[in-house]
Amino acid sequence: MQCMQCLQCCRSRCYSGGMATLTIRNVPDHEREALRVRAAKNGRSMEAELRAILRDAITPSAKKEVDLATSIRRIVEPIGGIDLPEIARGPAREPPDFS
Repeated sequence: MQCMQCLQCCRSRCYSGGMATLTIRNVPDHEREALRVRAAKNGRSMEAELRAILRDAITPSAKKEVDLATSIRRIVEPIGGIDLPEIARGPAREPPDFS
């Protein structure tokens, strides 16, 4: 009985939603250097850059839209796009005179 209570106590401490630590071995030097450069360009540490890369890799693609134009293009391309009529323009008006 005592052991079961101890086991449950240990489980609750170990798996209480904390952060995991990952170790990546055998990373080639050129890849580590590319990561260092990418992290510096983004103003982050290498560790923070790796977290961002991992987060982007596992985020569903619907949340990764680059911009509004890309989102709209993805919607209308399957149906062949949309042709909008050209709007007729009148003559330009005279600029105001501030004299």
